[in-house]
Amino acid sequence: MGEKEKKRYPIRAEDYKLHEEVGHGVSATVYRAQCIPLNETVAIKIIDLEKSSGDLGNISREAQTMILVDHPNLLKAHCTFANDHNLWVVMPYMAGGSCLHIMKHAHPNGFEEEAVIATILREVLKGMSYLHGQGFIHRDVKAGNILVDSRGAIKLGDFGVSAYLFDSGDRQRMRNTFVGTPCWMAPEVMEQLNGYDFKADMWSFGITALELAHGHAPFSKYPPMKVFLMTMQNAPPVLHINREKKFSKSFRAMISTCLVKNPQARPSAERLLRHSFFKQARSQDYIVRTILEGLPTLGDRLKELKLKEDDMIEQKKIPDGKKEEMSQVWLILLIR
Repeated sequence: MGEKEKKRYPIRAEDYKLHEEVGHGVSATVYRAQCIPLNETVAIKIIDLEKSSGDLGNISREAQTMILVDHPNLLKAHCTFANDHNLWVVMPYMAGGSCLHIMKHAHPNGFEEEAVIATILREVLKGMSYLHGQGFIHRDVKAGNILVDSRGAIKLGDFGVSAYLFDSGDRQRMRNTFVGTPCWMAPEVMEQLNGYDFKADMWSFGITALELAHGHAPFSKYPPMKVFLMTMQNAPPVLHINREKKFSKSFRAMISTCLVKNPQARPSAERLLRHSFFKQARSQDYIVRTILEGLPTLGDRLKELKLKEDDMIEQKKIPDGKKEEMSQVWLILLIR
């Protein structure tokens, strides 16, 4: 066991000093924090259990999964504990933030270099391969859940909707629950006819590859119901032909193997790792040089994004809070 695994992180709120907010959702906020006894910077996700009362199973599952996983490409929780009506999840601090936030700040049309995308996706695929091998489906693979630390390490995080498949030792069991984010959701998850398995993550992985290349997921400008119809009825999405970006044939081929409507025809994560596209993947240092150098701190980027969102809400005359209200409505629909 390495030195880091042997550390015992305290399970009392008073042993941590919260700094700036570095992420937020409907019922959770993530802070950069200092673990006082260990003198270490950490991230703390504080989940308001009162706001999440309808979804306690998911919260408990996320916390358990994050403690159990043990792979360099998956975000592992150091510890969790209750504090008043909140659950605190103490995690490594990923100073680069998510690939989504990096793109929003510096690469609005997607990452320019294909080798950057190959490096990020290879690391995500390693984490997915481990997760699937342990019997978990992630169910929310997307750029917003791909995190980068200060050394350029890539980790897949947010196991809030992950599911354990191997109940009662039955490895063939299919899920029938309807969760995920619409643009990244596999057709079989939307259909809810025959259930789904690990291959649903492979569709989401293909969509994430497009997101990293274009700066947004396919159909992202449409409302959820239209996303459903287009995913079910249209041909699977492909890379845009763009004069500024010349993507390789192997990149197109890799995406098309994931975005097949028949889940049985999609490769496993382990098999996909052997695809020729990933031969161009590089080191963590390369990620630092190409996408992290020169970035403002995560807290400053979050403030900047909030200001941009507020401006957009004002310009479009969307009532303040409407966006959150809509996401809550959507979550309720998913839970049902």
